[in-house]
Amino acid sequence: MEEQELSANEVRLVGRLSNEPTAIDLPSGDVVLTLRLVVDRPPPAVRPGARVDALECAVWARGVQRNAAKWRRGDVVEVSGAIRRRFFRTGSGGAQSRVEVEVQRGRVIRRAETA
Repeated sequence: MEEQELSANEVRLVGRLSNEPTAIDLPSGDVVLTLRLVVDRPPPAVRPGARVDALECAVWARGVQRNAAKWRRGDVVEVSGAIRRRFFRTGSGGAQSRVEVEVQRGRVIRRAETA
C-alpha cells in the first residue's frame, strides 16, 4: 500500500482584538483589512512568563471585511483561515515579508465592555 502525503494549512483562533481593524489601500488597488488578535497560550508556556501571543491577521474578502470592520478593540472574536507569507514593497522600495493569518471567516463572540 502506497503511503499518501498529507498536508493542511488550517487555523482557528479565539482571542481579543488589541486594536481597531485598519483598512490599507494597496498600490494594486486592492484593500486589505488588518487586525491584531491576542490569544492565550496553552499551558505549559514554553517560556516562563509568556502567556499570550499577538498574531497579525489580514482580511482580503470583501464580505468578511464589511463584518470585521465593525469589530472594536477588546472584542473577543473567532477567526478561521490559513497561515500566509505575504511579500510587499515598502515606501523606500525595499522588499519585505510578513507571516499572518489570512482570515476567511470571522465572528464576534463577545463585545468589549464600554466605558
